[in-house]
Amino acid sequence: MRPLTLLPARLRPCLAGIAALVVLAGLPCATASAVSDTTQFSVTAGSLAFGISPDVPNLPALTLNGQVQTLNAQMNSYSVSDGTGAGAGWNVTVNGDSAGGKSAVFKQYCPNATCGTDSGPAYITGGRTLAASSLTLNSTSATWTGNSGTLPSHLCNASCFMDTTTAVKIASATTSVSLGTWSTTGYSATSQAVSIPTTTRFLSQAGEIYRIDLVFTLNSGP
Repeated sequence: MRPLTLLPARLRPCLAGIAALVVLAGLPCATASAVSDTTQFSVTAGSLAFGISPDVPNLPALTLNGQVQTLNAQMNSYSVSDGTGAGAGWNVTVNGDSAGGKSAVFKQYCPNATCGTDSGPAYITGGRTLAASSLTLNSTSATWTGNSGTLPSHLCNASCFMDTTTAVKIASATTSVSLGTWSTTGYSATSQAVSIPTTTRFLSQAGEIYRIDLVFTLNSGP
């Protein structure tokens, strides 16, 4: 081949370009590189529990007048936290606690070391009582906050007895209710009520009161 220097000047750039292309064509082609990868995590079920536990307020003092009377108080708000991830729903029940040293109905109680001739803190053996089904909860004005979507339900719009030995369902969440924390709100000033019959007796020992023990239970399922 004739050296480039001997070729006409106008042909030299063209031939140089052709030579460069020939050299590039002889080089190996660059290819894309891809690798596969994954990531993962595990899930452990959390708990179904009260965030704020139900707490029935103390009722006001009573002066007997020979008539049937009703004492009222406002039920305290409570919350339920569902971290199970199951979406099974839940419900809340209440009943009187008849375990040892407790009383499922209002009963004469000494809250101090001594109350006159009685000793405490303890329920008084053979002491005065109110009948079962004296204490009620009314949730007509109550609702739920803290989450979105379908709300849990209050079940005591017509009042529920709280002082029974059989558990009474007072709230429920179906499987369509969102997981997470729900809080009650809006209980009225008369949502808690106890009926005082004319047969109620004055407690003569200093400092004694009528007292009751309740159990609130949070269960899985609506």
